[in-house]
Amino acid sequence: MIHNISKKQHNSKMCFVCGIHNEAGLNARFYEIEGNEVVAMIKPCTEHQGYPGRMHGGIASTILDETIGRAISIGVNENIWGVTLELNIKYKKPVPLDADIKIVARVVQDNGRSYIGSGEIILPNGDIAVSAEGKYLKLALDKITTGDFADTDWFLLNEENDPKQIEIPEKG
Repeated sequence: MIHNISKKQHNSKMCFVCGIHNEAGLNARFYEIEGNEVVAMIKPCTEHQGYPGRMHGGIASTILDETIGRAISIGVNENIWGVTLELNIKYKKPVPLDADIKIVARVVQDNGRSYIGSGEIILPNGDIAVSAEGKYLKLALDKITTGDFADTDWFLLNEENDPKQIEIPEKG
């Protein structure tokens, strides 16, 4: 299914998930789509391996956690983030290396100071490889990081190949 992108989210310099200068990281890009969902796009490589040819389960958990944590800022305030209180993961299928992987997340329940979010890692054929649900505390970015971070390490990375739409295979 094709989804229109309404907004691109920020990247940082050295974050393992979204850092553009972190050579060992996932180099994820995050986009907001209709339905108040966030989509992350990654292509795991050898450095992200657990078993040969498979992304490590801890890294699958990491990208789901980050994507769900970003979902609270949609349509509210891009400087509000979710800080993980608990996260439950269900591993269903292996995530291959060197494949274009999409992660989709949303807020399921907003409880004021906290929220519950869920997300899935979706394989190119539409199968859900890993799913997660977690509880998150809402915090302003300046309460999570140092002041210098927001000024120098947190930026909107506009690239000429940014998509206008994202195709997410039907969930299997």
